[in-house]
Amino acid sequence: MNNVRRDASRHFRNKNKAYLKVKIEELETNSKIKNIRDLYRDINEFKKGYHPRTNIVKDDKGDLVADSQSILARWRNYFSQLLSIHGVNDVRQTEMHTA
Repeated sequence: MNNVRRDASRHFRNKNKAYLKVKIEELETNSKIKNIRDLYRDINEFKKGYHPRTNIVKDDKGDLVADSQSILARWRNYFSQLLSIHGVNDVRQTEMHTA
């Protein structure tokens, strides 16, 4: 079991080294060809790392809506106004599944 864990760790460490090497070469290339915008964009992306996307929804008053039912109701009202549906009850009730 320890051998498998050691091999897996070594494999992922090598993958990470290869990724970093390619990223550094990309940054050097942007620096050499004076592509400053892409250089700084890549640096900022590299520093920040992965950030999951968040959905921020505000109601009519401008307050943040947090629970899924309120978000669903807000989108229902928005699209009913957008599509000129006269009654919100015409839009079929759906359930929102979250992970």
